Amino acid sequence: MKILVILCLSLLTSLSYAEIEHHDFQSLEQEQSYQTLISELRCLVCQNQTIADSNAALAKDLRRQVYEMLQQGQSQQQIADFMTERYGDFVLYNPNFNLKTGLLWLGPALFLLIGLIAVLLFARKKTNSESGLTDEQKSQLAKILDEGEKP
Repeated sequence: MKILVILCLSLLTSLSYAEIEHHDFQSLEQEQSYQTLISELRCLVCQNQTIADSNAALAKDLRRQVYEMLQQGQSQQQIADFMTERYGDFVLYNPNFNLKTGLLWLGPALFLLIGLIAVLLFARKKTNSESGLTDEQKSQLAKILDEGEKP
């Protein structure tokens, strides 16, 4: 029984090796800048997580690099520009509007507009072709209906 307890406890010791990142900041503003940046930069490995949320090795390296750049006195914009220059617009969750990212920003509105135009054209065509009778056929139908109403 004692061996079983020791074995179970020894398996739990592997959890104690979890790595916790700790950074010392010179000011509260610098820490807020760090938190803002790591929550706005995309992990290039996970792709659907920020580098703040990711445990990938690249995300850890990027967090370290952001910290070091802030310690060197660089601004948030300078760091974001560096990351964009190095990894492309994909690294930003909210990329800047430019020629490359125009489709990302305008695409949803464009597709909505195309969809609305298609629906309107389809509805108009449906109402125009609903009767589908020529003038001659309409007059014949009116004649038949008139005959049917007479007692």
